[in-house]
Amino acid sequence: MAGRRILVTGASGCIGHYLSEVLIQHTDDELFLVIRDPRKFKISTESHPNAHIVQADLRDLESLRSLLATIHCAVLVATGWGDPELDVVKTLELIQALDPQVCQQVIYFSTASLLGRDGAILPEATSLGTAYIRAKAACYEKLMAMDLDFPVFTVFPTLVVGGETAPPGHSSKPYSHLSAGLPEVLKWAGLLRFLKLEGSCHFIHAQDIATVVLQLILHPELAPSQTLVLGNAPITINEAIAGLCKAAHRRTYPRLQLDLTPALANGLIRLFKIQMGEWDYFCLRYRHFQYENPVSPQTFGLKTAYPTLSDILSLPP
Repeated sequence: MAGRRILVTGASGCIGHYLSEVLIQHTDDELFLVIRDPRKFKISTESHPNAHIVQADLRDLESLRSLLATIHCAVLVATGWGDPELDVVKTLELIQALDPQVCQQVIYFSTASLLGRDGAILPEATSLGTAYIRAKAACYEKLMAMDLDFPVFTVFPTLVVGGETAPPGHSSKPYSHLSAGLPEVLKWAGLLRFLKLEGSCHFIHAQDIATVVLQLILHPELAPSQTLVLGNAPITINEAIAGLCKAAHRRTYPRLQLDLTPALANGLIRLFKIQMGEWDYFCLRYRHFQYENPVSPQTFGLKTAYPTLSDILSLPP
């Protein structure tokens, strides 16, 4: 359907940059990219005359109400990283400000960190989670209890990688928290190559997240569910260590299986002066953050740009 009006919040973040670029390149829809500080947005909109930068702070929705009433699709990427006013109150107010006679769908970004392996919210997410995880859990629970006249797709990204630095005149994108920390992790490859650790997780590149969201906009009928965990096939921590060592050009040796008992974990934390919270300790115990049927571009019959850890680690810094 052409002629849609699509709103994207959080357009200046890592995922927001990739998503904005995909929408600019692959749709003729009218785009409203909501950004608090336009200086942080590095994507050129020149090729898409219907792309509009909307400078606004979502904590003050009054300036957006007339626009929200005209929106066909709202993609809510913005986060206050644990600020309950933005992550819960204002997010829900924004959704309620959409006109049910006009709006056709909402795509709301949560995080897979709050889900257990069965897809339900982890009790520990609300009791031990970081402020960000607790806020996302509270918003999701309230959102599911709302009676809305348009479908809401909730996407739960797993570990997000992405970001790139481009020369002047080209589009650059901010790095995700995980990608920004990879250079520091690579410094530990010399030690990690001797260890084996129990655990597993999923990851997904922001480019592939943008591809999935584009499909949800263009072909919502193809979505397997309205709650989607975004990720590639799970990898073990040991597979991740092997990949990191290869990327750091460190030879691997027969590795020592390290069982992170509470006593050993506490010893390592004190030795390396690591800052740990209650949620971090829970993750050490939980270990396997795996989900059934994670969604990637392959779910929609498309090519996943970065399906493996090797693909991610081969990217230039």
